[in-house]
Amino acid sequence: MSSLSHIANDIPKGLISAEPAQGRKALGSTRAGTVPGVILVAMITAVAFSARNVSGFALFSPMILAVIAGMIYSNVLGTPAHAKAGIAFSQKRLLRFAIVLLGFQLTLGQVVSIGAGGIGIVAATLGATFLFTLALGRLIGVDAKLAQLIAAGTSICGASAIVATNIVTDARDEDVTYAVASITLFGTVAMLGFPLLAPLLGLDQHAFGLWAGASIHEVAQVIGAGFQNGTQSGEIATVAKLTRVAMLAPMVIALGLTVRRKGTSDQQAARPPMPLFVAAFVAVVALNSLVAISAGVKSAMAVATTIMLTMGLAAMGLQADISQLRSRGLRPLALAFSAFLFIGGFSLMLVKFA
Repeated sequence: MSSLSHIANDIPKGLISAEPAQGRKALGSTRAGTVPGVILVAMITAVAFSARNVSGFALFSPMILAVIAGMIYSNVLGTPAHAKAGIAFSQKRLLRFAIVLLGFQLTLGQVVSIGAGGIGIVAATLGATFLFTLALGRLIGVDAKLAQLIAAGTSICGASAIVATNIVTDARDEDVTYAVASITLFGTVAMLGFPLLAPLLGLDQHAFGLWAGASIHEVAQVIGAGFQNGTQSGEIATVAKLTRVAMLAPMVIALGLTVRRKGTSDQQAARPPMPLFVAAFVAVVALNSLVAISAGVKSAMAVATTIMLTMGLAAMGLQADISQLRSRGLRPLALAFSAFLFIGGFSLMLVKFA
């Protein structure tokens, strides 16, 4: 890992040494660009794939190993400042593009496979978790805006939901950072732990995929946990999770109306945009269902998707700063942990007994 740190720090210097006359200009453009961060993410991704050859690590997918490696790197060695733009690019744009490509592995028949019952489980879990988190936040004295961010991140789709919710809550920057850090932490715990619980809980691939998709925080974390338990499990988990993501817009609109009615914000409740990658994912699934695509092309798409998903998770690990969790005390952390336990337990109960 220390060698990766040296390489990452030397990336801009290596680039400018080839053209000394334009050194300063190249240095400025490189630091402002995405190249250094993407290279760092790619190196950690390579480490994750290579680690699977080590005895004991073959049980884990490269996606899970990548997020762990990224977290270790960022919290032990630190992330170079000039790499942050590329890391953010990998976590957001590259990851979402990979999720769109994942649609080539699904068909409309598989989407329908979660059924009306599955959609009901996802909706009920989302609503119950959101309300539980807000109520518990009031009970233990967590700031209302921070509680709303944690509630959105846990119940809907992690960091994306937190950022979208902050449009209407207008919380402090440190609250947003805290919420993202706590959601990333407990979502990662779920990603690593839930696959180990599947056999103990007697969940088949369909049931586990529905549970993972209805309860784990981030889209990428759901994919990492779902495919760790099998292909069918991963596909069901992806569909269930994207059903939650699709509920982001109405949830934020409802929260905005509530905030305006209470008079706690002077902002106009803007209509949040529906995530475009969700619409693109659906379009690709429809294309894959209607058009015959060769096995070779699908195989190449699957490899590219796995690599990009792993890079996205590596970037997520690089963004996780555990020290930020200490900045607001233990009550918000306890709230995030309680919400994590609630969404896991409530959704599991519905999957098992509904």
